[in-house]
Amino acid sequence: QVQLVESGGGLVQAGGSLRLSCAPSGRTFGRDAMGWFRQAPGKEREFVSGIRWIGGITYYADSVKDRFTISRDNAKNTVYLQMNNLKPEDTAVYICAAGTGRPMAVVASYDYWGQGTQVTVSS
Repeated sequence: QVQLVESGGGLVQAGGSLRLSCAPSGRTFGRDAMGWFRQAPGKEREFVSGIRWIGGITYYADSVKDRFTISRDNAKNTVYLQMNNLKPEDTAVYICAAGTGRPMAVVASYDYWGQGTQVTVSS
């Protein structure tokens, strides 16, 4: 059984930065992509960013491109999401996921999900 544990959320002022981490416990064999999604109250879960373990190819939603950076540390089996220049509209629960990532931005491409970590950006 794979569990995904997120950390790094918190409260930050607009323009600030946070770094989220996601560490799978257990084997993620066959799940060659890791994704970050977010969900705000009353809204659907939306894709934020994704990365492939092999090759490190990255993907971003247009709303976070040039502000967020996803990376992975294969040795630590950990994925990071560096979030800079945060905006109030970035406020949401950020959820890590593991799956095929084919396609990357689709919820159904992932079969393991974390509990999420709250990110709140004040104006």
